[in-house]
Amino acid sequence: MHDSVFGRGCASLGDWLAFAEAEYVRRGVALGQVAISAHDEILYLLLHTLRRPLDSDAGVLAHRLTATERSAVARVFRRRILDRVPAAYLTREAFLGKHRFYVDERVIIPRSYFLEVIPQLARWLKTSTVVTRVADVCTGSGCLAILLAHRFPQAQVDAIDLSAPALAVAKINVRLHGLADRVTLYRSDVFARVPPARYDLIVCNPPYEPSAVMKTLSPEFRKEPRLALDGGKDGLDVIRQLIAQAPDRLADDGLLLIEVGGLRDAMKAAFDRLKLRWLPTQDGANCVCLIEARRLPASASDSSESAE
Repeated sequence: MHDSVFGRGCASLGDWLAFAEAEYVRRGVALGQVAISAHDEILYLLLHTLRRPLDSDAGVLAHRLTATERSAVARVFRRRILDRVPAAYLTREAFLGKHRFYVDERVIIPRSYFLEVIPQLARWLKTSTVVTRVADVCTGSGCLAILLAHRFPQAQVDAIDLSAPALAVAKINVRLHGLADRVTLYRSDVFARVPPARYDLIVCNPPYEPSAVMKTLSPEFRKEPRLALDGGKDGLDVIRQLIAQAPDRLADDGLLLIEVGGLRDAMKAAFDRLKLRWLPTQDGANCVCLIEARRLPASASDSSESAE
């Protein structure tokens, strides 16, 4: 469909908003990667495309588009609605709270309950704990590593991912946030290639979709890197690796936090012995679990030392 046909009759920004909202519904456009409402995502795309402030007041909807602007808007919504390209890949940006991150097709689009959890971490740490070393496993765009660095200004943060393309994006974000001296990037399968260290906190938002679920995802979500979504047959592949390696990596009073999506029952079945604690979130999903270092089995290195 040619750009001049798509959105024909939309003279103002408000016209485009109404047209696109109807098209989102008619064509079953999926949400949840950038915004949970079509109205909010469409308005964001319009303002970004027209280079208007994202906090523009409602009066901006009356703006009548020039021919050049109409063409630019049509191209964006053609790709979003017809080609089902996620909004963040069109704008090359995503937000977690007040923080902006560069994103492209090399990384999963940032979205995480850790945005709620990270500011509250002090309540679960021992009062004597000064956080000086943190790891973000499956860092993707580096967004959680950067949030952690902002939250704990005395800490060094190791950001770990198996994907070299994802780490290239993370490097951009670390630089944009001025944190190259505090956030170190490692290409590694969990901790396999990370130098020995003990962490006060390890956080992880891993791939946790069971493999069979992948083919049921909407086109927008299938455009994200499969490596960042597919957690194996039961969704727990990376989580098992992480829990197995964590005893060698956590400080004595350290905490391991993992976001698991819809795998609460699977986690309980597999790891109930670890006394999982589920942290509250505003929408009641409560899908971030906390595991204390003392609940983990003794590490292989500890066992060998005690055997001597």
